[in-house]
Amino acid sequence: MTDDSDADVGDAGSDGDGADPEALADRVTDGDLRLYELDDYADAETAATARRLVVERDTGVDLSATGDYAFAAESADSNIENMVGGAQLPVGVAGPVAVRGEAADGEFYLPIATTEGALVASVNRGCSAISAAGGATARVTKRGMTRAPVFRVDGVAEGAEVAEWVEDNEDRLAEAAESTTGHGRLQSVTPYLVGDSVFLRFSYDTGDANGMNMATIATRAAAEVVEDETPASLVALSGNLCTDKKPAAINAVEGRGHTVTADVTIPREVVEERFGTTPEAIEEANTRKNLIGSAKAGSLGFNAQAANVVAGVFIATGQDEAHVVEGSNCITTVEARDDELYASVNLASLQVGTVGGGTDLATQSEMLDVIGFAGGGDPVGSNADALAEVIAAGALAGELSLVSALASRHLSSAHEELGR
Repeated sequence: MTDDSDADVGDAGSDGDGADPEALADRVTDGDLRLYELDDYADAETAATARRLVVERDTGVDLSATGDYAFAAESADSNIENMVGGAQLPVGVAGPVAVRGEAADGEFYLPIATTEGALVASVNRGCSAISAAGGATARVTKRGMTRAPVFRVDGVAEGAEVAEWVEDNEDRLAEAAESTTGHGRLQSVTPYLVGDSVFLRFSYDTGDANGMNMATIATRAAAEVVEDETPASLVALSGNLCTDKKPAAINAVEGRGHTVTADVTIPREVVEERFGTTPEAIEEANTRKNLIGSAKAGSLGFNAQAANVVAGVFIATGQDEAHVVEGSNCITTVEARDDELYASVNLASLQVGTVGGGTDLATQSEMLDVIGFAGGGDPVGSNADALAEVIAAGALAGELSLVSALASRHLSSAHEELGR
C-alpha cells in the first residue's frame, strides 16, 4: 500500500470523538482513506491504532510492542507523520561526571540510549577517572546554526557584485531574517562564489533551540531580499554548504551548532588504577590510532568513538539524531606529562537544544531533567551551552576509556563480558 503525502485530502475532517479504529482501518483497506488522512477523522491515539491495524493486516506482524509506548500520541504531532507507535531503546546512565564549565558546573549523570553492550560501562569508567582527577574543564567557544542557499548568476563578475552587495547590506538581511523569529539572531553571512553559483552561508544564534527550522525560515526571508535587490536568482534554500547531516570539512573547520572543547589532567596513579595502563601507552595508542590512522583513512573525525556518546545522548534527550554526523567531527588529543596524563576532545559541530523538537517528549524531557538543563535557560542559550559541555565531557570519558582499553589490550575481553 502506498501513501502519497501530496494528495488532496478532499472533504476529510472531523474531531475524531468516538472514532472506531477497526472501522477506520477497514476504510483504509477498502481505499476510502489513506493512512495520513486518518488524523482528520480521529484523535492522534485512535489514528495511530488504526494505522497499526492496517499494517498488521498487510504484513501479518503483531505490533503490540510497538503500540505499547509511554508518551501521549498527540504530544508527538510535530515530530512524526503516519504514527503507528513508539520505538523503545534501553537507556543507561554513566557518571556522575564532574564538569567545570562556564554553563555546566557540578556533577552530572549522562543518559545514553543504546543497544551496544559495553558502551555505557566504558563511558562510566571514563567518567569515574575524570571525577577522580577533579573533573573535566569544558568551554563552548563558538555558536552558530547555519543555512546556505545557492543562487544562480550570469557569471563570475555578476557573482562578485552579489557577494559585495551582501557584505555591504548584512544589516538589511538581518532585519529580514530576524523578523521571522523572536529568538534567532543573525550573526554573519559569508559569500562563496563558484562560477555562476553564489552560496551565502548564514549563521544564527538560536538560543536554547537547535534552531535548524528557525534558521531555514529566517534564511528564506533574507533570500527574498537578495533576489529583490540583486540579479541573483534563488535555486535552492539549502545549497549543501550549510552543511546539514552530511560529512563536511567546512563544519569541522568553521563549526556548526556548538563548538565545544573539554579536557582533563589525570594523575599517573589514577590512570594506572582505573585504566590498568600508563599515560605513555595511552598517548601512543591515541597518536597511532586517532591521529595517524585517521589521517591515513582521510577521516574528518580524529577520534575513537565520539559518535557513540553523541548518538546515545542525542536519542535519550530528544536531539535530531541525524546530526550525529556533524557531532562526530571530533579531534582527540592525548599527552603524557611527567606523572600525569593530559587528554582533550574538540567537537567542532555539536548541534544541541533543550527546547523544541523531540526535547518535549516525555522520556526525553525526563532525561534532560536528569542532566539538569531541560527547557529554556536564564540567560537564553545557557541550557544548550551546558548540555554541550556535559556531552563533551562524556565524549572525553568515552575516548579515554576506549583508547585505554586498546592500550591495555582489554577491548575484546570487555565486549566478550558485557557486549555478548
